[in-house]
Parts: sequence; C-alpha cells; structure tokens
Amino acid sequence: MSHGNVQTINRYRIPPHPHLSQPGLTYPSANTRRSQPEFQEKVIDSKEAVVLDCFATWCGPCKAIAPKVAEFSQNYPQAKFYQIDVDQMSEVAAELGIRAMPTFMLFKNGEKIQDVVGANPPALEAGIKSLIG
Repeated sequence: MSHGNVQTINRYRIPPHPHLSQPGLTYPSANTRRSQPEFQEKVIDSKEAVVLDCFATWCGPCKAIAPKVAEFSQNYPQAKFYQIDVDQMSEVAAELGIRAMPTFMLFKNGEKIQDVVGANPPALEAGIKSLIG
C-alpha cells in the first residue's frame, strides 16, 4: 500500500491510523513537525503548487479520504502535499479559518487559490489539476 508523498507539518511523530501498515506515520505522511515557522516556509513562502490537508485524528471523513490523498500525491508530483492536524496546530487552523474537516487548501506562489471542504475526491482532484495546470 503506497502512502504517497504527503508530509505533515508538525514536530513529532504520532501513531498511525488503524488502517495503515507503516508504524509511526500519520496517513499518508512521513515527517511530522509542529511549527508556525515551518508552515510559513513550506506553504506561504513556497513558489510551488501546494495542497494543504487540514485534518483531525478523530475525523472519520479525513481517514476515509486518506488513501485518495496519497494516490493524488503520487499522481501529481508537480504539487507538494502537506497536512496539519488542526488540534495540534490550532493557531494556524484559526488563522486559516478552518471550520470543517477535512479542508484542503490549494496554494500557488504562497497565495490561496481554492478551498475544497469535505471528503470529496473528484472536487479535490479537479482543484489539483487546475492548480498545476
């Protein structure tokens, strides 16, 4: 099972979701860090296309869409995929105006281009295609 190229902006590793086979990873991420400066660097200051997955560990729809996010991160290497746990990074989530999970924010050159709210793979994929197109 591929977990894609999604990185979590956070400082420490958290246990995997039950449906994943790789220990020490959040869906489908590898590096977990918690820091406002890293968010600024990876998302806001980036000159690349960025897909930001705003999730919560208790969120069922977040877990349900995780395999599709991993698939998209493999299929669209032109974009960088990151995720933030809204409970661990509540300050960033509040600044971004996150009100529902999952919320996917698409950025290009540090500017937010689009939000996709909810576990809606077709809408997310269309947004990614538009972002990198």
